[in-house]
Amino acid sequence: MNRQTALVIAPGRGAYQAEEMGYLEAHHGAQSDFIAMLDQVRRQAGQTPISTLDAEGRFIRSRHTNGENASLLIFGCAVADYLAIDQNRFDIVGIAGNSMGWYLALTCAGALSLQNGAHLVNHMGTLMHTDGIGGQLIYPVTDENWRPCTERRTIIDKAMADTRDDGHVVFASIELGGSLVLAGEDTGLGRLTDSLPTDGRYPLRLSYHAAFHTPLLDFIVPKAQAALSPTVFSQPQRPIIDGRGHIWTPGGADLSALYDYTLGHQITHTYDFTTSIIVAMRELAPDVVIVLGPGTTMGAPVAQSLIKTGWYDLNSKSDFKALQAKTPRVVSMGIPAQRALVVG
Repeated sequence: MNRQTALVIAPGRGAYQAEEMGYLEAHHGAQSDFIAMLDQVRRQAGQTPISTLDAEGRFIRSRHTNGENASLLIFGCAVADYLAIDQNRFDIVGIAGNSMGWYLALTCAGALSLQNGAHLVNHMGTLMHTDGIGGQLIYPVTDENWRPCTERRTIIDKAMADTRDDGHVVFASIELGGSLVLAGEDTGLGRLTDSLPTDGRYPLRLSYHAAFHTPLLDFIVPKAQAALSPTVFSQPQRPIIDGRGHIWTPGGADLSALYDYTLGHQITHTYDFTTSIIVAMRELAPDVVIVLGPGTTMGAPVAQSLIKTGWYDLNSKSDFKALQAKTPRVVSMGIPAQRALVVG
């Protein structure tokens, strides 16, 4: 059987929700060597092991979604999913991730070892929990059929300008397919929320998220760099696409620059997930896209980004649904029926 080329996408924070309770045990077994290593990282930090969090049975938002606990829990699920992909059937031509997913992409690609990736993710998650300031909210920039909506962009731009004119600090944090994640200090986000039209769901404030990817986190950079030496970075074994759309290629990556980007630029500047996907599709031309679990929160942002590339002639949400019904080209490992298409 001919191998298909695949772009792999790692999720960010928020991927583990109530529906994902027991994900590690169900798909990977809490006693695997990999999960045991992650549990040891947690124990050394005086924290609850991720296998314990996964097995608790009752989802408690304040416990399972705060940065200190959610970060390595999502890392464990996603990286274990990556290791489960049947690479006899899929030639992985690139790896990208959303926000925290960048650290996961580095690990999956081999630029960080499993253990160093785990230490980085756990440290950053804990640091954001203890020292993070501000927050994030999300607002759509496409219409109901996932087509770009200039009017909504204009509304957001005006709301941000008005908020800044009132003396508050707000930024674009993540370009997330059909949505824009905005971040700032709490009073600014409150003012921004009041300025944006509401439809019952949006603007949506994201729980337990600091002002990621903004200059408000400049002070986090030296604390982040103190946790990881530049010497632990290696040449990636697969191309990785960062939050600017830059591709770091095996054998050609400037490791010093990769360190500076990872523990500098991407902490304090907008993470453009949309552009990373557009560049990956145009430069790497994969046959399929594999979205790592846990959860299915990345499905819509991925599809919305793909629509902007015209991949398989996609032009709308209805086009994407028709493509998936015929032959799934975006395979979400958080969906059991699709997971079966890619695991060994």
